[in-house]
Amino acid sequence: MSAHGTPIPMTSHRAEPLTGVAEVPGDKSISHRSIILGALAVGETKITGLLEGEDVLDTAKAMRAMGAEVTKHEDGSWSVHGVGVGGLAEPDQVIDCGNSGTGVRLIMGVMATSPITATFTGDASLNKRPMARVTDPLALFGAQSVGRSEGRLPMTIVGAADPTPVRYTVPVPSAQVKSAVLLAGLNAPGKTVVIEKEATRDHSERMLAGFGAEITVEDTNEGRVITLTGQPELQAQQIAVPRDPSSAAFPVCAALITPGSDVLVPGIGLNPTRAGLFYTLQDMGADLTFENMREEGGEPVADLRAKYSPGMKGIEVPPERAASMIDEYPVLSVVASFATGKTMMAGVKELRVKESDRIDAMARGLRANGVTVDEGDDWWSVEGMGPEGVPGGGTCESFLDHRIAMSFMVMGMGAQKPVTVDDSTPIATSFPIFTPLMTSLGARLETQA
Repeated sequence: MSAHGTPIPMTSHRAEPLTGVAEVPGDKSISHRSIILGALAVGETKITGLLEGEDVLDTAKAMRAMGAEVTKHEDGSWSVHGVGVGGLAEPDQVIDCGNSGTGVRLIMGVMATSPITATFTGDASLNKRPMARVTDPLALFGAQSVGRSEGRLPMTIVGAADPTPVRYTVPVPSAQVKSAVLLAGLNAPGKTVVIEKEATRDHSERMLAGFGAEITVEDTNEGRVITLTGQPELQAQQIAVPRDPSSAAFPVCAALITPGSDVLVPGIGLNPTRAGLFYTLQDMGADLTFENMREEGGEPVADLRAKYSPGMKGIEVPPERAASMIDEYPVLSVVASFATGKTMMAGVKELRVKESDRIDAMARGLRANGVTVDEGDDWWSVEGMGPEGVPGGGTCESFLDHRIAMSFMVMGMGAQKPVTVDDSTPIATSFPIFTPLMTSLGARLETQA
């Protein structure tokens, strides 16, 4: 049974050339943070381009439950009337964050330094994911947490009535952990310092500065040192959300493996902490170009053009690139199966604790479609079968994971036989228009209601 209701299998058939313009939704990471920081600002924050996937809508519900006024307007824009830093209200009900690890961890950080109590839950997938990586540093501020064994949801957080600032070194590369600590530091007096040995996506730092927080970032021998001065008055902003590079990955990768394809994906955020997949694809020999490079809302943006690339070669993906493309490894492994030679992906242990164990989930599905995969604790490799060599014909389990489901739908577009996933409903959490968008390009996707 799907956590989103009755499972809906979906089958992807070998496609004719994919052509046209793929206007993917707004960036999920920036959408979450726009609503959260808007809720902590003074005045009305106006947002255009917000991703209206289930994950982000659950974050909007959570911030409403804590006193912010979050409204969608007829023209598709959104507004958030904030309560100010330290102004959160105690929610009356349990906060259900659905499938969103980003949402729940950031919201825990937001309320951990306010004298309120909140209980969090999620769907079957989210309730299996580790939360101690966030609650441990939040405890340093004075917050208390009580949850299920191994720090799992449902969990109650009792915010610190008299928070103290902290100095915290993030033990594993995680933008969610870093961001939770920074958001908690907003309502702690003094300076909160976060040190990351390996840089992760920096949307929180950029957006905090944009809302008027005093925040500095310095590269030192310790690593990347981020210092936030607590208890600022954040000022409402106008935000244009760039299009999501993680969503762009799917039409881009589908075009690369589908003969004759030529797809333009406009307005994609190319923040250097997020764009690792596109550089990796170019390293493999993909015909992928950046057009109309520009800056929007403090973020680098470009239009991506992807064309069928039968000459791609397997490579060893630099481990230091992992943080900038951690969500894209599933679809990269699909592309790797259509390349020639082995693609090695190391330093990716974080994939084991995403919405699913993504290494295991992809390895199972790839093998079911005739691809040879080897794996270890923090690495995996895919033996490429060449541009026309992937048999397909398998049924894959999505494990309630949107990126697993979409990755195998991409595989079916270039494989010899159709590829099926057991449940396509999780796709709505991050890419609600995936099916009509891919169909408009020429994909043949069939649901089995």
